[in-house]
Amino acid sequence: MSTSSVSFAAGYSEGSIKVLKGLEPVKQRPGMYTRTDNPLHVIQEVIDNAADEALAGFGKKIRVTLHADGSVGVEDDGRGIPFGLHPEEKAPVVELVFTRLHAGGKFDKGSGGAYSFSGGLHGVGVSVTNALSKRLEVTSHREGQVARIVFSGGDVVEPLTLRPLAAGERKQGTTVRAWPDAKYFESAGLPGTELVHLLRSKAVLMPGVTVTLTDEKKKDTQSWQYKGGLRDYLEQTLTGDVVVPIFEGEGYAGKDSDSFAEGEGAEWAVAFTEEGAPVRESYVNLIPTTAGGTHDSGLRDGLFQAVKSFIELHALLPKGVKLMPEDVFARASYVLSAKVLDPQFQGQIKERLNS
Repeated sequence: MSTSSVSFAAGYSEGSIKVLKGLEPVKQRPGMYTRTDNPLHVIQEVIDNAADEALAGFGKKIRVTLHADGSVGVEDDGRGIPFGLHPEEKAPVVELVFTRLHAGGKFDKGSGGAYSFSGGLHGVGVSVTNALSKRLEVTSHREGQVARIVFSGGDVVEPLTLRPLAAGERKQGTTVRAWPDAKYFESAGLPGTELVHLLRSKAVLMPGVTVTLTDEKKKDTQSWQYKGGLRDYLEQTLTGDVVVPIFEGEGYAGKDSDSFAEGEGAEWAVAFTEEGAPVRESYVNLIPTTAGGTHDSGLRDGLFQAVKSFIELHALLPKGVKLMPEDVFARASYVLSAKVLDPQFQGQIKERLNS
């Protein structure tokens, strides 16, 4: 039998190669782009965008609403997503942001870029939210106009419309309302405790920014604003009494740094308790890194070396006893917030920092 007849018999020819366009890859393999146990991560993508506006200094309020119809709204008072035509793609920018993988404002890190430090870096985020939502509405207030566009399953169902700003209407900001499609998730509901923790942590990491959560069904509203930052948060979160004063510090690179870009660095608060579950939380550009990473390891290593040096300097260790990292960390709690210009994460859900 000839080789050509073998290949055709196996059903493998030029026509066998399927090219997935637009958001099809996300719908076919959602688990590669988000967590599929529940829709929290796709909503977090929208919340992170609102937080990036606040981090860039353009917003002071983030409001999340759990609507009675199962949709989730995220509103910010940032600059508003641009809705003019993209110079190369000849389509409204707001449409590209929500319908194209790898289209976003977080890639250009130069001085002319829209964001220096941001959580969004793959340019995949909200387009994944859009792909996995039955309906998604975006309203952008910007430059005296209000733009509105509506999608379904990632496709435009109501093209972009513009109207002038009404009297008394807010001047700038973005509102995204999404109806996550239950067929992509094991559970359709958002885990309340996780959502509250996520929103509260955003308020902690951005002192002065108010974060609000409204549940229409329960007719309940919670609001967070922290003036004292990490120390304030750690004190409120710990269940046991601290045995030594909370140790806090920060370090950011200046213009003359050889190893880091200006503004890169971290802030931390560390506490030691005798009882209660330890609190260990780390963030990179406001994104919770639940699986830790290099920033986490750096804090642990730095703290261990400092304690070890102190013990050696004062000859405090009994003969024949070796100090191990676990001796220092068994009862340690900490909150760590790093700012990194171009972070490399382990995957799209950004649970671990690799760079």
